[in-house]
Amino acid sequence: MMTCAYEDPNCEIGLIVGTGSNACYMEEMRNIEMVDGEQGRMCVNMEWGAFGDNGCLDDIRTIYDKAVDDYSLNAGKQRYEKMISGMYLGEIVRNILIDFTKRGFLFRGQISETLKTRHIFETKFLSQIESDRLALLQVRTILQQLGLNSTCDDSIIVKTVCGAVSKRAAQLCGAGMAAVVDKIRENRGLEHLEITVGVDGTLYKLHPHFSRIMHQTVKDLAPKCDVTFLLSEDGSGKGAALITAVGCRLRDAEQN
Repeated sequence: MMTCAYEDPNCEIGLIVGTGSNACYMEEMRNIEMVDGEQGRMCVNMEWGAFGDNGCLDDIRTIYDKAVDDYSLNAGKQRYEKMISGMYLGEIVRNILIDFTKRGFLFRGQISETLKTRHIFETKFLSQIESDRLALLQVRTILQQLGLNSTCDDSIIVKTVCGAVSKRAAQLCGAGMAAVVDKIRENRGLEHLEITVGVDGTLYKLHPHFSRIMHQTVKDLAPKCDVTFLLSEDGSGKGAALITAVGCRLRDAEQN
């Protein structure tokens, strides 16, 4: 957010969608209960990956989400993040493929030892398989590299599964962002809000369809907000430097 705000003063939201996911935004001071004063705004770190830990997402969590969560290092925590971020999407796909194979839909009903290996199906494979430039023969080659001997029909099903998992992730991420921008609009009593979101993260930058689907979801769910997404490069480093520079300037002003 800070890096992009340096280029675009309209940037008041930060989003990262990579291995993990989180967001921050500028909240009105009158709504900050833990700090005195009602003037101005404060940056709020949402820790939005933990959304759903109270069970509010249970209606849309699948058996595959629950399996990934149960075998994770922090079971029961970061449930929203586990549905949208790069660390987990490949594992969701792997669990679906195992289930489909058990039902006889895939790989002639034979579950390979490779497919039983957790985290073998990395999220980068989703990006490769979903590429519009990739023919089914190349999808089969990727699956063979994973020790999965597939037919053309298998390749079509795997590509469809990858597309469904990543599309859901992008839409869920977009739904979260739509809620944030609409809250900002309501906070300020505006009929229409124009705002910029600074974004970073490998999933957002490298997946062939994620960003487009996420943008469209925000547009559909927050029609009263005109949201621009600005890609951040080395956001953490530059943002920290900018904050430090401002802090030093304020300190020097107080001393003088």
